[in-house]
Amino acid sequence: MGHWFDRNVIEPGKLPLLLSLAAFVLTFAITRVITRMIRAGKGPFGNITPGGVHVHHVVPGVVLSVIGGFGAVASGNHGFAAGACAVVFGIGAGLVLDEFALILHMDDVYWTEQGRQSVEVVVLTAALVLLLLGGFSPLGVDDLSDDQEQGRLGLVLTLVVNFCFVLIALFKGKVRMAVVGALVPFVALIGAVRLARPASMWAKRFYRNRHRARARSVLRAYHHDVRWAGPRRRFQDLIGGAPDRLPAPSSKP
Repeated sequence: MGHWFDRNVIEPGKLPLLLSLAAFVLTFAITRVITRMIRAGKGPFGNITPGGVHVHHVVPGVVLSVIGGFGAVASGNHGFAAGACAVVFGIGAGLVLDEFALILHMDDVYWTEQGRQSVEVVVLTAALVLLLLGGFSPLGVDDLSDDQEQGRLGLVLTLVVNFCFVLIALFKGKVRMAVVGALVPFVALIGAVRLARPASMWAKRFYRNRHRARARSVLRAYHHDVRWAGPRRRFQDLIGGAPDRLPAPSSKP
């Protein structure tokens, strides 16, 4: 395990990426715990409101991201400075993306249905960084045997082919399947060969005159959304907390 870690993480300079990912995920988790405690009125935490202005945690997140990002560029891939800057950047990115929906809508939608977009973006970001971290680097590793070079070449070709399937799945509107397919080889192949979602770029381009395919696409998307809406909502509530319920409309005029 130690030899594998040195060869595939330390030697290619991936340790800062590992530290940044750990800081990113841990920051998001801690932030969600604290915000849920503030929402419930528990614990010693509270909103920061100097002068009556609510300072969202995206503000220190931007500052930390800038400091960590420029510091990481200046320090390279090795050494204590690179690792420290990666941690600072990961913390900042976690704070920023936790309020991605606020930035997108330019409104405080943290505990609304729109706020769920922040959770989806965080999960997507962590998955993509994990993909970069988990892949064997074909560059930056010295003294490889012939078998190791062939193995890495085969892995690169596999990733290239799989990336094509991921792109097709994205064009077909199957974002979640594309993300999972980026992590698990050839899962995106399922999304690439199946019908596209009706609002996707693929459907607009290739189903324009194929009325039968378009009708099947709409029907399949409807059944899929009905089937997975409940589990997806429970998963999002588990990670980010349930959104506020809108008050029932009054029957009085």
